[in-house]
Amino acid sequence: MLLAVLLPFIIAIFIPFLSKWKDKFHTGFIVTAVPTVIFIYFAQFLGSGFDPVSREYTWIPSLNMNIVFYLDGLSLLFVLLISGIGSLVAFYSIYYLHKSEQLGHFYVYFLLFMGSMLGVVLSDNVFVLYTFWEFTSLSSFLLIGYWHYKEGSRYGALKSMLITVFGGLSLLGALVFMSVITGTSSIQQMILQQELILNHQFFPLILVLILLGAFTKSAQFPFHIWLPDAMEAPTPVSAYLHSATMVKAGLFLVARFSPMLSTSDWFFIIVSSVGIVTLCWGSYMAVRQTDLKAILAFSTISQLGMIMAMLGFGTKVAVFAAVFHILNHATFKGSLFMVAGIVDHETGSRDIRKLGGLMTFLPITATLALFASFSMAGVPLPFLNGFYSKELFFDSAIHLQQTTTGFIAFLKTAFPYLAVFGSIFTFVYSMYFFFGTFRGKANVHELPKKPHEAPFGMLVSPMILVAGVIVIGLFPQLINEPLIAHAASAVKGFDLPGHHIAFWHGIKLPLIMSLTVIVFGTVLVLSMSKWQGIYRFIPGGLSLNKFYDGLVDRTVEYSSALTKGYMNGSIGRYVRLIVGAIIIGSFGIMIATNGFRLETGNLAEVTITELFVAVMMVIAAIGTIIVRNRIAAILILGVVGYGLSLLFVIYRAPDLALTQFIIETVTLALFLLVFYHLPKFENHTQSAKTKTVNLIISIGFGALMTMVAISAHSSKMFDSIASYFIENSYKLGGGDNIVNVILVDMRGLDTLFEITVLGIAAMAIYGLIRLRGNRKGD
Repeated sequence: MLLAVLLPFIIAIFIPFLSKWKDKFHTGFIVTAVPTVIFIYFAQFLGSGFDPVSREYTWIPSLNMNIVFYLDGLSLLFVLLISGIGSLVAFYSIYYLHKSEQLGHFYVYFLLFMGSMLGVVLSDNVFVLYTFWEFTSLSSFLLIGYWHYKEGSRYGALKSMLITVFGGLSLLGALVFMSVITGTSSIQQMILQQELILNHQFFPLILVLILLGAFTKSAQFPFHIWLPDAMEAPTPVSAYLHSATMVKAGLFLVARFSPMLSTSDWFFIIVSSVGIVTLCWGSYMAVRQTDLKAILAFSTISQLGMIMAMLGFGTKVAVFAAVFHILNHATFKGSLFMVAGIVDHETGSRDIRKLGGLMTFLPITATLALFASFSMAGVPLPFLNGFYSKELFFDSAIHLQQTTTGFIAFLKTAFPYLAVFGSIFTFVYSMYFFFGTFRGKANVHELPKKPHEAPFGMLVSPMILVAGVIVIGLFPQLINEPLIAHAASAVKGFDLPGHHIAFWHGIKLPLIMSLTVIVFGTVLVLSMSKWQGIYRFIPGGLSLNKFYDGLVDRTVEYSSALTKGYMNGSIGRYVRLIVGAIIIGSFGIMIATNGFRLETGNLAEVTITELFVAVMMVIAAIGTIIVRNRIAAILILGVVGYGLSLLFVIYRAPDLALTQFIIETVTLALFLLVFYHLPKFENHTQSAKTKTVNLIISIGFGALMTMVAISAHSSKMFDSIASYFIENSYKLGGGDNIVNVILVDMRGLDTLFEITVLGIAAMAIYGLIRLRGNRKGD
């Protein structure tokens, strides 16, 4: 299982080298094999007798924190979607992206995102989950901004990252809270201690923070604004991120923590309300769009809202319908995004106002769009999977338990009406997408390219997805017990018998609601030109995008003004600010924690030799302030360093004395070399205010260091570790010199990073020397 998660990351390392041969062999064929292998591996877990599988790998044992992958019905559903849709999208991209594109970059980002999503849905450790969660934000940023030379791509990528990373940081706060409260970082262990979390005083904050992470990732209102701008990405990215993977991560998060949180009334109120509002607003705004991918973006928002609402309902039927629709949505929405890509690829336009009548030119593509769009609309036909989950949605909305009063009772009464309202516009935008693109009068003369059917390779992936729409519609029981029932059981926290999926249940209220949607939706489709003026009033001039743009612009403006306030090029000011902040912060902490300690009982006697060296160092330090010659100041400052070396010798620490002596000598030589080339010292007059500030900061910092040194020596919070080094340096390190063993073996990792820093500095210096030589023509 670990290899399955790491495989995309491992292959991503080799993609830049493999992409060099893209003229002979398209890189996409290699990439397609990766999710295909993963899909085949995890498909073996399908079946009515599937039990959860857990795998643990050592990560940070000292913190009792390990990488734990947990595969149950819910994570299996998402893994199969991530790998299955991923293989189809990768194959589709072979024919969508030309070899002249930077394919190496694209497929590296693609594999990084795939591996990150697999990590999210399989992780049981909350901190591992968060790590992968943020990797999805970073890799999606790179994918959305793939065409970085386009302003729209850069804007959409930054917008998506800012909003989703904000949610990710909120999620991290919730995970830390829950880990501290329960004493574990395992999600399954947290679920077992749900009462401890539900009854904690910080539970409302935990709930809000988790839902912020979920809502931002799954484009719930009002955080949905990043998704339409993300459509600037190549169509394969849209088909993958925004139909089956990234936007479903928020749904997965809510579903994974549902056994712990769903018993709270606030969970029901917030999740179901936000979901149903998102459904209505997304479907309403989709009809306003003129770009094919923008229509699909808002349709995705509405579909995600519907699934989120069902997770908020929390009933058995609602949860079953939610996980069922997650699968259905991936099939018809993934194929529709690919259809939009084909139309753009073969006509040169996605503007629905210029399209129309394309069924004559793209008959296969039009047929695929017909099945997918009608399934998305929830048209009651037995071979369309979308109808089944849509009817279950209606059924769950009307069967919410009416056992409460007040606001919750009002919501339960209103939800069925809002469900019908949102579904009416879902029907409208589905018909708008299909008939506006493929029926009506053909406007071939307005298109940049003469339309013709796409190559067969580009049609394979949407064909497979549409075949999934039809097969699930005709034989829904094929995926019921083996997959959907297990996923629903994982969300509810106990075994949930598979809900019987059937096309005909008689003339009942859910069917009447579906027929109502079709009747009113048809009327609105036929009269679109007469009522679309309503968008001038709702939303009119109001726009969350304007609020976002204003917030970002004001943040940049105020940050720039603040930075310019202290970044004026004066090194003296920078030092004063930095040292002043250290003084205030450190003194504040010492006062608040009563951190100053003074213990004189364990001090050695001070001899005349030590006193003489100390006085000499003090005089030299004062001399550096008085002298007005740079070279002389550096030489006098060297007295302080060499004086410290003498103290080390007196206290019988020859290693430290030798180290200090060498460092002081090298530093002194470097100072002299640098200052020799500087202009002569000029005594700039300083104001009394500046001198006073400098004096206060100097005395304050000296006092702080003195107090810290005294407190550090006087505070013995732990037993001395010296005896451990004495006993084990030779046995473990194999060296007689304890100091050397500590530096090389006991502090091996620390020393390794020090050497790494020096190595990087050496390479930087070498690069500067080469650059200087090139400028001289050497």
